[in-house]
Amino acid sequence: MNSQTKIPEHLTVYSQLKEMILLGRFAPGQALTIFGLAEEMGAGTTPVREALRRLTAEHALTSLENRRIIVPELSEKDISDIYFLRLIVEPELTRQSTKNMTDTKIDQLRRIDAQINEALDHGDVVAYLEGNNRFHFAIYETAQSQVLFQTARSLWVQIGPSLRIVCGRYGTANMPDKHSELLDALSRGDENAAAQAMRDDLAQSHLLISAPPAHRI
Repeated sequence: MNSQTKIPEHLTVYSQLKEMILLGRFAPGQALTIFGLAEEMGAGTTPVREALRRLTAEHALTSLENRRIIVPELSEKDISDIYFLRLIVEPELTRQSTKNMTDTKIDQLRRIDAQINEALDHGDVVAYLEGNNRFHFAIYETAQSQVLFQTARSLWVQIGPSLRIVCGRYGTANMPDKHSELLDALSRGDENAAAQAMRDDLAQSHLLISAPPAHRI
């Protein structure tokens, strides 16, 4: 008998849908329906309904007065506020992770970064976004700070669709990448330099996503 406990379907659907939003699978303003998602994900309508309810409560989705559920369209103020928090939370996670960093973890991060560079070279937006997500959260989980980790995750889910639009429109050539500096600082165990490299990486991302289209290159 298999002793492994099966993960309830509603948790699986919730995690998958949250990941799809984070990676920009849905565009800002796009309406999501229970039956459409159930068919696309091969899931039951009840777990999809529960996932939508949870994600709406977490502000990853927005419920309108007519009960339609859409992916939020962020205003300039929304984006500014999200990055205000990201620039506090994520450098601090990076700083804390430095104390727990190992050679094995550094090697893992270098492998992920190599995959990111390959995606950038080939203009592969999906691979870039997936790799960038794995790179950052491999660092953040090492901090062993659950509150800050979950806060960062929530902020990434909110900004994901907007970042995907920028990547899709302008390609990967100008995507921020301070990963080399960050890896060097983590390898040295330099908490302040690692936090600053992460701050610089995020600041570049903010500049790109908030710039008027005519000024994006």
